[in-house]
Amino acid sequence: MRAVQRSDVGRVRAVNEDRAFLSELSNGYYAAIVADGMGGHQAGDIASRLAVETVISELSALPGDLDQEMLGSALEQAIIRANQTIFHIASQDEKYHHMGTTIVAALFDKSDWKGFIGHIGDSRAYVINRSGIKQLTDDHTLVNELVKRGQIEPQDAERHPRRNVLIRALGTDEQVEVDLLSVEIRVGDVLLLCSDGLTNMLNAEQIWGVVIDPSLPLPVKADRLLGQALDAGGDDNITIVLLDRLENSVVEEGGSS
Repeated sequence: MRAVQRSDVGRVRAVNEDRAFLSELSNGYYAAIVADGMGGHQAGDIASRLAVETVISELSALPGDLDQEMLGSALEQAIIRANQTIFHIASQDEKYHHMGTTIVAALFDKSDWKGFIGHIGDSRAYVINRSGIKQLTDDHTLVNELVKRGQIEPQDAERHPRRNVLIRALGTDEQVEVDLLSVEIRVGDVLLLCSDGLTNMLNAEQIWGVVIDPSLPLPVKADRLLGQALDAGGDDNITIVLLDRLENSVVEEGGSS
């Protein structure tokens, strides 16, 4: 397994309210997270940081021998705990009222690279290989709901003025529903987790073209995606996590930002 992450403030925002984590945990599981915070007074930065810290704290405390069903439940509960933490802090301090964050988190058993993705909001997970690019997550946005109802066309959603309006976020309500899906990273697959600072600037075909280029090392692919998003305008924070399944399962990069 090769893994790399990049996060950039972009060309417009003053503060980077995105957070990412990418590392093997002490119990042997492998975790990757992207969170995109929102709220005034730098509250979005606090919300995304709390989300990542809480989820990693919860996941790091897990026993190392969970079966797949328990692994998925553990990820879901870790995200719910993060929601409780953010909501509680926001309710105690007026300047943090309504702060929240997106989250897309992956948790894997390194023995077979099977695991789960949990998400809330519009940060996305993709599986990318030579055959194509598949979005695994479903955006929790007003515009996506309009597409589902047939009120607007999918191609119109990409440039809709309200495309970033969330209908579900982490920490904004006392209770939250986590979308949870099972996933397996096979040899030749690349898992991409990203904030909407990437996907608002580059479409799926552009992302696919960079990621499947065999001449580029994984860190260069991440740099190329970031650079293209900045060149396209960079109107939001941009965060990218890439995981590339190899024949062996040695993790070559990691960390948090």
